[in-house]
Amino acid sequence: MHEPFKKSPILLVVVMFLTCSGAFSQSREFVSSKGQELVTPEGEPLLLRGINLGNWLVPEGYMFKFDSATSPRMIEEVLCQLVGADEAREFWRRYRDTYITREDIRFIRSLGLNSIRVPFNWRLFIVEDRPDEWSGPGFDMLDRVVRWCSEEGLWIVLDMHCAPGGQTGDNIDDSWGHLFLFESPEAQERTVRLWRKIAERYASERFVVGYDLLNEPIPHFYDQAKYNLLLEPLYKRIVGAIREVDSNHLVFLGGAQWDTNFRVFGPPFDSQVVYTFHKYWCDTTQEMIQEYVDYRSKYNIPVWLGESGENSNQWIDSFRRLLERNNIGWCFWPYKKMDAATCMVTFRRPDHWDAIRKFANSPRTSYASIRAERPDIAAVREALEQFLEFSQFRNCQSNPGYLKSLGIVSPR
Repeated sequence: MHEPFKKSPILLVVVMFLTCSGAFSQSREFVSSKGQELVTPEGEPLLLRGINLGNWLVPEGYMFKFDSATSPRMIEEVLCQLVGADEAREFWRRYRDTYITREDIRFIRSLGLNSIRVPFNWRLFIVEDRPDEWSGPGFDMLDRVVRWCSEEGLWIVLDMHCAPGGQTGDNIDDSWGHLFLFESPEAQERTVRLWRKIAERYASERFVVGYDLLNEPIPHFYDQAKYNLLLEPLYKRIVGAIREVDSNHLVFLGGAQWDTNFRVFGPPFDSQVVYTFHKYWCDTTQEMIQEYVDYRSKYNIPVWLGESGENSNQWIDSFRRLLERNNIGWCFWPYKKMDAATCMVTFRRPDHWDAIRKFANSPRTSYASIRAERPDIAAVREALEQFLEFSQFRNCQSNPGYLKSLGIVSPR
C-alpha cells in the first residue's frame, strides 16, 4: 500500500468503497451483462438486433450456388483448378477487400439495426501446415470491420466459425470432415492461443460486444455422450486465457448440437457470459425457445439468438416477434447473397456462372476429369471479375420483404 493511503484512513475507506462498487472498473466503458439483460456503457438496457456477415471471411458453397464444393477449402480448390493458384489467390484478396466494405456497415446501421456478427476462419490467422506461424489477413480484416463499426456506432460480435481441427466436422467449420478439435490437444491449444491474441488486440475496443467462442459445436450425428462432456471444459480454458488479457468484454457460449443444447452446461463460470442458441426451420412457438428462457431465469444471465433465417419472410417475421416478446436479442443470417431473396441485399449472377457451377458440381475425381470438365478459362475469368464487381455494395439491391421481416419498413 502506498504511503499516502496509510496516512489517510478516510481516503482508504473511500477508495475501497469505489473499487468494490465498480466505479474504477473499465467495464463501465463497455457493453456488459446485468442480470438477464445486456446493458450499454451508459447503463441502458441493450437488445441486440443484428445481421451476420456470412460468406465474407468464411465463404460457403451454397452462397456460390455450389452443391458439393461446400466449405471454404473446397471452394478454394475449385478456383485453383479453374484459373490456377496465383489467380485464385488474387481473387480471394480482392474478394475480402470488396465483398464487405464501410458502405455495407453504414447501410446496416442506417436501417436501424444496432449490431453485426462476424464469422471468421482460423486459417486467416495461422498457417495450417506451420501451426506456430502467425500469418494471414485475419487481423487486418477484423481491424477494419471493428474500425468501421466504431465509426458508425454499430456493436460487433466476433465469431470463430471455423476453429482449428474443426468443432463440427462439417462444411461450416472448414474441417477435414471430423471434429478433430476435440481429439487434438494441439488444435485446442491453437484455439486457446488465437482467442487470447484476439482478446488482447481488441480489449480496449468499446464497440466490440464480445467473443462467440465456437460456432455450432458437436453436431447431432456424432457421439454426444462422448463429445458433449468435452465442450464446457474447453470453453473454460478459452475464457481463462481471454481473461488474462481482457476483462472488459463478454464471452458467448454456444450449446452443443448446432448451438441448441444447453443441457451440457453447468452454472455460469464467468461473471460476463452470454449463452447463445441458434434455431432454423422450426415452429415459431414459445415451446421452441422455452428451454433457453428457463435457463436464463434459472441462472439470471442473458441469452442471445446468434443465428436464424434461411426461411420465408413470414417465418422470419414471426420468429423475430417471438424473440422480442421474450426480450431476447437476435442476429439473423445472412446479410448478402448472390441472386437470392433470403438476405438483406443481393446481387446478380455473373455471366458464365452456370459453367463454373457445373464444373464445381462435377465429380473431379481425377486429373482427366478435371481437364474434361474445365470450362473456357476466358469465360471463367470474366465471371470471376463480374462477381467481384457485382457483389460490391454499390451494385447490390435490397430485398424489401426480408427487411420488413426484420422490422425494417424501408431503407433510409
